[in-house]
Amino acid sequence: MVSLQLRARFEKDDTVYFLGSMRRSRRVLGFLGPGLITAAADDDPSGVATYSIAGAQFGTALLWTALLTWPLMAAVQMMCARVGMVTGRGLIGALKSRFPRWALLLGSVGLLCANTMNIGADLSAMADAAELFTRVNSHFWVLVFGIGIAWATVRLPYASLAKILKWLAVSLFAYVIAAIHVGPDWGKVLGATVLPTLPHGAAMWRTMVAILGTTISPYLFFWQASQEVEEERRLGRTTVSARQGATPGEIRRRKLDVGLGTLFSNLVMFFIILTTAVTLHAHGVTGIRTSTEAALALQPIAGRFAGGLYAFAIIGVGLLAVPTLTGSAAYALAETFHWRDGLDRRFREAPGFYAIVIVASLAGIGMDYLNLNPIRTLYWSAVINGVLAPFLLLGVVVVASDRRLMVNQPSSRLGRATVLATIVCMFGAIVGMIVL
Repeated sequence: MVSLQLRARFEKDDTVYFLGSMRRSRRVLGFLGPGLITAAADDDPSGVATYSIAGAQFGTALLWTALLTWPLMAAVQMMCARVGMVTGRGLIGALKSRFPRWALLLGSVGLLCANTMNIGADLSAMADAAELFTRVNSHFWVLVFGIGIAWATVRLPYASLAKILKWLAVSLFAYVIAAIHVGPDWGKVLGATVLPTLPHGAAMWRTMVAILGTTISPYLFFWQASQEVEEERRLGRTTVSARQGATPGEIRRRKLDVGLGTLFSNLVMFFIILTTAVTLHAHGVTGIRTSTEAALALQPIAGRFAGGLYAFAIIGVGLLAVPTLTGSAAYALAETFHWRDGLDRRFREAPGFYAIVIVASLAGIGMDYLNLNPIRTLYWSAVINGVLAPFLLLGVVVVASDRRLMVNQPSSRLGRATVLATIVCMFGAIVGMIVL
């Protein structure tokens, strides 16, 4: 009897502890939203390809870049989030007050072009990964993924779409599991992480530019700010004046969201570079060109489990990233041309906004059927992003520093200094690549 009572007591204590843990977990998960989704979308299939190439070509020499890009990415993302939260507008809406319309139009069109190329490359990577599992031709899967994602973006209300995107971020854990599965020498890994290897040679500088351009991409700036507006609308703040300003608690919660989201994103980047470094590079396989080639090359070296995880995650992150690519371009152009926008609206309420989503998706599908070189496509996408990002960030800093526009809640000096350091790093990497 005593034994049963003690067991019941222990079970009750365990239940209370478990429920308390669940409540704490739910509270943290409740804070995670736009910051997590935006950061996770950064590890899209083209990003996976960039990190895989870095690991395959240079081994662990560029592992330290994951430490460098985390604070830079977090500062940029939080600054864009603050602009959306405090001004009650998307990024273009805020930039309008300080910059001419022609400059904003040029930036919006450039963003659409870069995003469309990225969408095409991501859909192709997802389709190739699906073909590995099903043996069904990749052209079929491009149609399925492209049309399916566009339909979900147009038809699903914002709250439902945001919830799906948040859970899709879990697929990125596959890269962490794959890295642990291959069993690296953690002592050497730690040394390569904390002792930077300075880039040398044109190829390494190009890879540095690609890593910075992939990690700090313009479409993420627009998506983050616009999702803040969507969150406000979801709470019933339908006018700009109702959305202006943010409480200290709201700012703290978003900092937690962005901080954890960007940490997760950069950890995934770290483990992708690590996996390909200790498998492909160590075995002399340095000539991979896509994320799917990396998954195929991993199988005979690290086993079918690691290769399968790698390919599975490509599909998951693609489903997360493509809506952010189409949506960010749609937000930018809608604000430029004064169209009604928002994923919480129906098609007939925002036809121009959703037309951009559909056109970008169809163009991405078409790129696969035109058999365009995916590496060249990604290259030109990176070039456009590389040119856009530092100039756009200068504009974001100007807006985020404007006390009147930011209703006396401008970004902190530390935040502005970190974003300015990001701009210097991006310009420096580009100059290094050109000079060499």
